[in-house]
Amino acid sequence: MSLPEPVDGALPSVPADLNPDGALAEPSDSMPPSGSTRIRVDLAYDGTGFFGWARQPGYPTVQGQIEEGLGAILKRHQPTPDLVVAGRTDTGVHALGQVAHFDLNADQVDSLVRLKRGRGVPKYPNELATMVQRRLAGILVTQPEIVLHRATLAPPGFDARFSALWRRYEYRISDTGALRDPLQRFRTTWHGFKLDLGLMQEAAATLIGLHDFATYCKPRPGATTIRTLQSFEWRRDPDGVLVATLQADAFCHSMVRALVGACVSVGEGKLVGTRLVDLRVNRARTSEFKVMQPHGLTLMEVGYPEDAGMAIRAAQTRARRELPEDE
Repeated sequence: MSLPEPVDGALPSVPADLNPDGALAEPSDSMPPSGSTRIRVDLAYDGTGFFGWARQPGYPTVQGQIEEGLGAILKRHQPTPDLVVAGRTDTGVHALGQVAHFDLNADQVDSLVRLKRGRGVPKYPNELATMVQRRLAGILVTQPEIVLHRATLAPPGFDARFSALWRRYEYRISDTGALRDPLQRFRTTWHGFKLDLGLMQEAAATLIGLHDFATYCKPRPGATTIRTLQSFEWRRDPDGVLVATLQADAFCHSMVRALVGACVSVGEGKLVGTRLVDLRVNRARTSEFKVMQPHGLTLMEVGYPEDAGMAIRAAQTRARRELPEDE
């Protein structure tokens, strides 16, 4: 896919409510409209050719491509449903375990699942989900960068964004001690120095927990930067590639790439590992480390509670997070 040239060489502006690394939007009523049916979709995509997840006029985005497909399927039964996603990835970021949902009104459901003469009553709702998956996958076959794994009827209270318990990302770095595989170049950042895995792992461990990560987030007016970083680990795969795995209840804008960049500075010997905590406590953006490039980042998985806990989790997530007094 070829990308249009941004005006004056700049990337298109990001909508005010966009949190590319998987952050939650501000609280809103996300329950499906009365009489509608909510569909969950699990998907993967190569983000190389997209200007992120969120639709932007004039630019190819993952949301835009999928909604265009839905519009084609439901062209006689408008409006086209809006997709709500678990983690809005930024330009060039990939996903293997992305989750989204959309709502179909009664007329749209009927257009997809109709009684056929001599066949009796269709096996609703399974037939609806099967038909959505079949029709949408058929449209996306011309868009090989996006793969629809499955479509299912969402359980009561499910919200792809607010019901999530955690998001897990991986970031891949090929330093001078790793094999540089050209077939992996669009999902691996090539780094010109040897990095110390042990120092990076020690530094990452100091950041785990409930904290204000303002230092490691691109600020957005009115949005909280308090997050619970549940795990942050580094490993070196057999081919020598360094892989960071980060899991949190949510990530604010650029948080994953900033945390990885801070650890890279430690691995290079430019920062002492304990400095990362000092920077976090300062709660201010800094030039002591660089935010990593987006193409090394992949959303691997999103975790949800059991079906009975979906609505409860969504309500909890909407509550604004606060730090304990000793933080």
